[in-house]
Amino acid sequence: MKDLKYLAALTIPLVAFTGLYYKGVFSFLTPVYAFVIIPVLELIFPIDNSNVTDVESKNRLKNRLFDWLLYLNLPIVYGLLIYALMIIKQTPLETYEFVGLIISIGIVLGVNGINVAHELGHRQTTNERFLGKLLLLPSLYMHFYIEHNYGHHLHAATKEDPATSRYNQTVYSFWITSIFRQYVSAWKIQKKLLKNNKLSFLSLKNDMLWYVCLQTMYLLIVSLVFGYLGLLFALSSAITGFILLETVNYIEHYGLLRLKTESGRYERVKKIHSWNSNHVIGRIVLYELTRHSDHHYKTSKKYQILDCHDESPQMPYGYPTSMVLAMVPPIWFRVMNKRVPREMIVD
Repeated sequence: MKDLKYLAALTIPLVAFTGLYYKGVFSFLTPVYAFVIIPVLELIFPIDNSNVTDVESKNRLKNRLFDWLLYLNLPIVYGLLIYALMIIKQTPLETYEFVGLIISIGIVLGVNGINVAHELGHRQTTNERFLGKLLLLPSLYMHFYIEHNYGHHLHAATKEDPATSRYNQTVYSFWITSIFRQYVSAWKIQKKLLKNNKLSFLSLKNDMLWYVCLQTMYLLIVSLVFGYLGLLFALSSAITGFILLETVNYIEHYGLLRLKTESGRYERVKKIHSWNSNHVIGRIVLYELTRHSDHHYKTSKKYQILDCHDESPQMPYGYPTSMVLAMVPPIWFRVMNKRVPREMIVD
C-alpha cells in the first residue's frame, strides 16, 4: 500500500483541475499549493534518510506499478491541457484568471510533464523514451532529452555545463544562460551525432529537426483550433513549465564544481556533486528527483530505488521550499553559500 504514495504527485494536476473548474481566485490554487502548502508540509513532516534493502529493491524493480504511475501522467497532462484550452476558447475570463490558469498549467507541465519525461528519458526501452519525449512536447522543450542525456550527465558540476549554476549566480541570470546555452548545446550534440554516423543534416535521424517540426506543428494546431488566445496560453504555459525546470536545475548543482586532476581533466562525477533533500513530501511529489546524487551516480537507476548517501551535500529544506528561496537571491545566498565546500569556490 505504501507504494501508492507516489499518487500524491497527481495532486498537482488535481488541484489544477479544481482551479480550471471553479476559476476566479481558484485559478491561483495550484501555485499556492505547490509553493506555499507543500513547503509548509515539508517543514512539518520528518526527514526520511532510510534506503530500501536489496530485497525491497528487487521487488520494486519487478513491480510494474511504479512504471504505470509514470505513464499515467501522459493522459493527465494532455487531458488537462486540452481542457484548459477549451475553457480559454469558450469562456470569457478576467485577465487575472487567465494568468492564474497559465501558471497552473505551467506547473503541471513542469512537474508532471518535464520531470516525468526526465525519468522516462533515462529508461532503456524505446517506448518509454518516446513517452518521455511526448511529455516534453507541450513545454516546447524536446531538446532537453538530447542535451540532458548527452550533455548534462557528461559535464555536470563543471563550467562547461549549461545546467550547472555558478556560485553567487542568481536564479534569474541562470534562467537566461541555461535556457539558451542548453538549446545551442543540444544542436551541437545533434550535429556531432550525425557526423559520427556519417549522416546529413536533413537525415531522418536528425532528432532536433524533428523536434522543431513537431513543436511548430503543435502550436499551429493549437492556433487553428483554439485561436490566438489559445496560442498565447500554450506558449505562456510552456514558458512557465520550462522556467520551473530551470529553477530545479539551478538548485540541483548550485555552486558545486568538480575539481581538475593533474592531467587537466575533471574528476569523475561523485556523490558530492549534487544537492540532495530527504524531505518526504518533495521526494514523493517529484518522484525522488531530490535524491539527485544517486541519479547521477547511476543514471539508469529507477526512481523507486534511489538511495540517500551520507557524503552527498544535503539541502536544509526540500526542493519545493528551496525553489521559493531561490526567488529571493539574498536569502538563498545566505542559506546556501556557507554550505558550498570551500575548495569548490573558484573565481
